[in-house]
Amino acid sequence: MKTCLGIELGSTRIKAAAIGENHAPVSSGDYTWASSYENGIWTYSLDEVWTGLKSALSGVKGRESVCAMGVSAMMHGYLAFDRDWNLLTPFRTWQNTITGEAAAELTELFGFNIPQRWSIAHLYQAVLNGEDHVSRIAHITTLAGYVHYMLTGVNAVGVGEASGMFPIDSGALDYDAGMIGKFDALVKDRGLSWTLEDILPDVLPAGAEAGQLTEAGAALLDGLLSPGIPFAPAEGDAGTGMAATNAVAPRTGNVSAGTSIFSMVVLERPLSKVYEEIDLVTTPTGAPVAMVHCNNCTNDTNAWAGVLRETAELFGAAPDSGVLYTKLYEKSLEGDPDCGGITVCNYLAGEGVTHMDAGRPLVVRRPDSGFTLANFFRAQLYSTMSTLKIGMDILAAEGVSIDSLTGHGGLFKTPVVGQTYMAAACNAPVTCMDTAGEGGPYGMALLAAYRVWKSGGETLEDYLNRRVFAGVSGSTVQPDGGTAAGFNAYMERYKALLAVERTAVETL
Repeated sequence: MKTCLGIELGSTRIKAAAIGENHAPVSSGDYTWASSYENGIWTYSLDEVWTGLKSALSGVKGRESVCAMGVSAMMHGYLAFDRDWNLLTPFRTWQNTITGEAAAELTELFGFNIPQRWSIAHLYQAVLNGEDHVSRIAHITTLAGYVHYMLTGVNAVGVGEASGMFPIDSGALDYDAGMIGKFDALVKDRGLSWTLEDILPDVLPAGAEAGQLTEAGAALLDGLLSPGIPFAPAEGDAGTGMAATNAVAPRTGNVSAGTSIFSMVVLERPLSKVYEEIDLVTTPTGAPVAMVHCNNCTNDTNAWAGVLRETAELFGAAPDSGVLYTKLYEKSLEGDPDCGGITVCNYLAGEGVTHMDAGRPLVVRRPDSGFTLANFFRAQLYSTMSTLKIGMDILAAEGVSIDSLTGHGGLFKTPVVGQTYMAAACNAPVTCMDTAGEGGPYGMALLAAYRVWKSGGETLEDYLNRRVFAGVSGSTVQPDGGTAAGFNAYMERYKALLAVERTAVETL
């Protein structure tokens, strides 16, 4: 049996997943890692990239049957290299909120929202800061682009991934030439030896040839895979999430919820104006997408689950992690629709949507609040998607129609619960497929399959609809009026709590 392999370097796990010729998952492996906060920068060690990749691949059975593969990773961020691909400064991840000056100036220059986490914002901030490494830059790329290059020797990324580096012209399927010209003009007096086009990776649409595993690449993986395997273009976790949920056509969307949370809604028409809360990116085929990206999702909930586990251990219990989360999620359904007056801000990191440069997790209640486990954990889960809702409400006001919203990632692993709250938050039906927990590596495996198994001019939309998701089972939860009203009441308190959060960041 031939298989296609998807690799994803996520925020908390490096994952590898193989699918068979029927596009169903057949084997997977993973490796747990975490970012570190060093000298004011959220980063990961590139050495651990290779340790983690080898560990994840070791868990995949039948690696000799892999006929195509691809690499995905957390989007955005900044990796700068010299001509010999030596790293010039530690990897700056999407979690960092240190490019406010650059992002604001570029947004005004381009008339296009440039979020702080985008690669171009990091690059320009480094220019503004006068950082020594800038003069030596020969390449900038993303984590997915770096791994793809090291394995194939091809310095290119998929168009969806590229759209988180620099604005894309969907018609040309390339970086926006007018904006590239504006950037080069902006920095022309800085005495730099490069132009932006010199240092950005090439852009490739889904299905394009993107190189093959080289001898050197196979050696980096200790021979776990054989040279010669063709690669799909490297994509970001947003693009693989869209593929994994069949949300690449207009009026479809998906929500990926784990360490971070983001929604992707494929647009029928442009938005009426620039919104700082909304990113404009693309599908893996280059179609325009409105993205609401929030840095904070389940980390604070995970921390509280750990405290509750410790409490259980005091009484001699040792609950399985999966069982613990399932029980807590299900308990939250017993809570009041507005969480009984309890309000949570889950910010461990800064948050671009609400203009926070750092985070201080908060739990706030009035003396008369219904402080029960059900209400507390329901408030925790509401908080994971509250910042997302701020952006989704902007899209609703713009008249953006969503026929279907598909959820995937850890927040949706417990049936019904995450779907119920997300449907209320977004006022749209939320579907979770049986593969909802697979997420990015599954989506990357599907893009690898499309690379080698598509026929003629078959579009990615047709490939997914006809060959992958036809007949796939799942569950759909419709918005519930009572839950939606409770969530809206919660949101009024949440927005007010942001003033307290801002004060906490400034004073604590």
